[in-house]
Amino acid sequence: MAQTFSNEMSGVSSTPVIKPQATAGYGARERVFRATITLASQASGDTIVICDLPAGYLFAGAQITTSVTLGTATLSMGDASSATAFMAATTFTTANVPVPVGSAAALAAAALTATDRIFLTVGTAALPASGTLVVQVFATLPN
Repeated sequence: MAQTFSNEMSGVSSTPVIKPQATAGYGARERVFRATITLASQASGDTIVICDLPAGYLFAGAQITTSVTLGTATLSMGDASSATAFMAATTFTTANVPVPVGSAAALAAAALTATDRIFLTVGTAALPASGTLVVQVFATLPN
């Protein structure tokens, strides 16, 4: 049966051995950037700033939990380059269930060369008039 290696592990079978690189996130330390948002009928098209990821960090995913259903409203997660850089427009219709999010492209991207402001964009409909939205952005810092 064939065996393949991830990009990070590709050098371990070569001579001389090339160890996985911490700069690619292998063995990196994880940090959490937590944002708590009070829902107040934020309109479709509004943006909510979540965090500023410092230069050198790698995006490692996010988790979104809402205390109430968001109905038909959608949320996307992005930055100045793209409103959906980290997560395409998604509906959150189940309360109090953490939902892991993150696009494969964002998870595979190289370390940031500059601080990156991450925000949510509300789409389709306004958010509920009350409730709480908790977003945890996970990032790794290479050793």
